[in-house]
Amino acid sequence: MVLVCNQMGASEAVTCNPSQLSPCLGALRSGSAPSQDCCARLKGQQSCLCGYMKDPNMKQYVNSPNARKVVGQCGVTLPNC
Repeated sequence: MVLVCNQMGASEAVTCNPSQLSPCLGALRSGSAPSQDCCARLKGQQSCLCGYMKDPNMKQYVNSPNARKVVGQCGVTLPNC
C-alpha cells in the first residue's frame, strides 16, 4: 500500500511506503535497539504514522509497546490520531 501524505506544506509531500521501514522490523518485533537507518527512515516517514496506525495490516506493528519504545529511542513522537 502506498499513500501520499502532506508534510508541513501543500507543496511538500512524502510518499508513505511501509516497506521503507523494513530496517525497523527486528527492533519492532524484539524491542531491541533500532539502527541508525531505522531511525532515519522513521523520521522520514513520521507524517505517515497516523495512516499506518489506522491501517489494519500495519497497526499491530505501529501500536505495539515495542514500537513505542523504538520511536522513543529514535526521537520520533507518535501522533495522536
